[in-house]
Amino acid sequence: MLLGLRPVCYHIPDIADGKVWYAQVVGHAPHFDQPFYVGFEVGGFELGLIPDGTPGPGGTVAYWGTHDIEREVERLVELGATLHDAIEDVGDGVRVADLSDPFGVIQNPHFDRRQVG
Repeated sequence: MLLGLRPVCYHIPDIADGKVWYAQVVGHAPHFDQPFYVGFEVGGFELGLIPDGTPGPGGTVAYWGTHDIEREVERLVELGATLHDAIEDVGDGVRVADLSDPFGVIQNPHFDRRQVG
């Protein structure tokens, strides 16, 4: 079951430069700051920076939330999605999988505790 849109992730070439620039754009420091991922809360949603790519079209991934990533990935593949990157634990209880169109999914136990609004 999908829970709603979660982070929109921008793949960028330099995490330090991206962190500084987006902190200026959104007006505050990130709530999650690691060498492999930087996350900013923006209006109840998350903007994520991933240091492994080039910015711009094709460098952005939107993730849908789920409580059971294995079951949801299986369901989406049965509905015709193609698994691009298998389920991966990226640390701190966060697990992601990328599927080709139409979308990717994420299991993040920290999102549910944040107040949206």
